[in-house]
Amino acid sequence: MKFYLISDNMDTLTGMRLAGIEGEVAHTAPQLRQALDRVSADPAVGVVLLTRRVMDLDPALVEAHKTRHKRPLLAEVPDRHGAGDVSQAIAQYVNEAIGLKL
Repeated sequence: MKFYLISDNMDTLTGMRLAGIEGEVAHTAPQLRQALDRVSADPAVGVVLLTRRVMDLDPALVEAHKTRHKRPLLAEVPDRHGAGDVSQAIAQYVNEAIGLKL
């Protein structure tokens, strides 16, 4: 199982590449959609890491993917801006996925 990053900036992508995680940069909602479609078609990718700003490009798309697809798992990662509360995002994801409120 591989990880893949969809980021809004090259700094985060470069850092992840240093850790061995490939990815790409998306600045628009259509770019995000194309990236998700392409990555979802790759059976080797099990987890897609998204920065908060990328998730905000098309929240409905991200939400639909989380609820309708079993694979890959979408997970938020902090980026260089430090925006977003990752623990809150994980709690919300668990609540939506299995109905357990943390």
